[in-house]
Amino acid sequence: MSSGQLSHLLRGVLLLLPAAVIVAGRSKLWEVPTGHFTSSSNQNQTESLHWEHCQDRHLQEGVRITADIPPKLDGTWVSTRCEVRPGPEFLTRSYTFHSNRHFQVLQHYYTESGCEDPAYSLLIRGKIRLLQASWITRGATEAEYHLSKVGIVVHSMAAKQRLASRLPPACVSLSLNEAVPGKLYELYNTRAGRACLAAMGFSVTEMGLVRVETQHHGHGGKVQELFLGDIHTDWAQRTQHRPTGYQQPLQNAMHHIHPCPVCALVYRSSEQRPPVLPRGPTVPLSLAGHWISQRCETRPNVLFLTRDFTFKPSQHVWEGIYRHYLDSACSQPTFTLRALGHYAQGNPSSKLSGASEFVFKVTQVRVTAMDESTAKLLNSTRPGKCGQAGDWRVGVEQDLTSTNGCPMLGIKLPHKEYELFKMELDHRNHPLLFTGERPTDGSSPDRPLRRPTSFQVPMVLCNGSERNPYFSSFNSKQVQLASGTADLEKLVLLVFGSALCSWLVVY
Repeated sequence: MSSGQLSHLLRGVLLLLPAAVIVAGRSKLWEVPTGHFTSSSNQNQTESLHWEHCQDRHLQEGVRITADIPPKLDGTWVSTRCEVRPGPEFLTRSYTFHSNRHFQVLQHYYTESGCEDPAYSLLIRGKIRLLQASWITRGATEAEYHLSKVGIVVHSMAAKQRLASRLPPACVSLSLNEAVPGKLYELYNTRAGRACLAAMGFSVTEMGLVRVETQHHGHGGKVQELFLGDIHTDWAQRTQHRPTGYQQPLQNAMHHIHPCPVCALVYRSSEQRPPVLPRGPTVPLSLAGHWISQRCETRPNVLFLTRDFTFKPSQHVWEGIYRHYLDSACSQPTFTLRALGHYAQGNPSSKLSGASEFVFKVTQVRVTAMDESTAKLLNSTRPGKCGQAGDWRVGVEQDLTSTNGCPMLGIKLPHKEYELFKMELDHRNHPLLFTGERPTDGSSPDRPLRRPTSFQVPMVLCNGSERNPYFSSFNSKQVQLASGTADLEKLVLLVFGSALCSWLVVY
């Protein structure tokens, strides 16, 4: 499906969503659009999320996750690792929110993926106002923001020259000609325009979508995470993007994972003193085993899912199961998609140190309808176009290989994608698997030039020796999309989510 078709479909969904809202009879400002949970504008409510990782004791057993609606932003929120944005860009972030709605943002940019060589820092000040619960991204809160000042500090003459090469001549003369390392220069204030900011690819549209989660651990401790809107993978679209998904979360400086040496370094930083992160261990890429999502994942364009990958390196085969849901708690499934195929590891990435290039080929897809609305929709397809037409039943898996996929779900077989993988260790020295970030516009990285330059949230190794019962000559991954409370709402979002499946092959 082309991006034009996606835009047309999205417009249709957005036109139909109000109808679903009216049918459901909801009207309260802070009411979260889920069947089992409501909240009012004058009372903070808590949405509970329960996520069972796997049977391994070393993972987050017994962790309960809550999300306050509206979110409490007060405090300082910091990066827990060197972050990678599309481009690629390498940065650490420190965001401070005050009770009077003012905020101060520090973004430190680096020349390499370890965040060891600072290039420049941005100091951003403004105000934020929380609006209402998002009807597009369930569990999120929409917000509006106003900038009052953006300043830049370059940390070396080489960084100054690299910035100057990206900016129009007018911006260079205004902002950088007189800049010396360590001194703050204004790029924007309330009296100046934003042309120079746009030329840098600067945007804080991420402030438009907010969610705060609290992890309650069995020993009484807690970890708080701030999710802000996603960054568009296309540089040209970044400044106009309206986020519907999240980027990797920041953690509260007072309630973060332990140990977290990066948290302390970022918290103590300033625009003149950017954090220099310690060099981490080099982790060799070893895909063998069973990898799973750490939480219910939220993606752009109304996608809530979990992923489950299993790799068999000796045969270079894999299986991926994607479970899609309608809600941010991943509690209302609509269908499961199981993709199987082969993969080949290529060269080390020239753009991202420590990452490796891969090519994945999907040769078989199986789909399971998880509710009556999904089964009914799939039974409406023409014979020979989407499995056995008229034979879709809830909980019964169908193989789409014989029909070369399913146009209604946007699945075409066989399919090839160009990927980017990397491994790191978490704070407990357990392996994390980073896979390439999906294009925001829903397109597929089906050629080398479209290979990702940033990563999705990492997956954790569940059990290196575990074998999925369906894993025979292939390996496994998982995805689902959830069902809603009103039939109209279900069908609208199901059609939209289904159309996006053509881009989830190696989600």
